[in-house]
Amino acid sequence: MTSIDYRTLVRVFELAGFMVSRQKGDHIVMTKPGIPRPVVIKNSPHQVPITHIRTNLTTAGISRERYFELLEQVK
Repeated sequence: MTSIDYRTLVRVFELAGFMVSRQKGDHIVMTKPGIPRPVVIKNSPHQVPITHIRTNLTTAGISRERYFELLEQVK
């Protein structure tokens, strides 16, 4: 797993059924029905660190394997 551009990560979560619910400053907030907590992605700096990706995957209930499947669809 490596850091990726925030736009790519947003597309990964969109493929998983999340929608951008709002953007405040440099934070993009994404929600999905049935997921109690929103996923928050910072767009500054452009590269999202691995630790933030892992935290968002845990929040979203997405496995590492599913993440890589979705990432392949985006690329």
